[in-house]
Amino acid sequence: MKKIVFITGPDAECGFRLTGVAEYTIGKEELEDVLKSVIGKPESGLVVVDDRLIQGMSESRLRELERRWFGILLILPAPERPGVEVEDYAMRLIKRAIGYHVRLKL
Repeated sequence: MKKIVFITGPDAECGFRLTGVAEYTIGKEELEDVLKSVIGKPESGLVVVDDRLIQGMSESRLRELERRWFGILLILPAPERPGVEVEDYAMRLIKRAIGYHVRLKL
């Protein structure tokens, strides 16, 4: 059976472990090594990565790692904090899916 794995920052250390899934709490500099390790395990089916950790990795490198793996990689949006400008998550998903930045007026 495939497993769900969460990769989060130190501030979410016990959050997902309480649900019984595997969780790695790491810093941004460790992301690539841990991600390679997790997706290299055949039992990993869904890997969820905290959005704040992804910001240190280039989009092309992330796509390259994702292409070599048959599971699902999901980016978990970080909780918004007042006063911090955050790129709209939906816009980032669209940009990632089609490879182009689209402006939407709602």
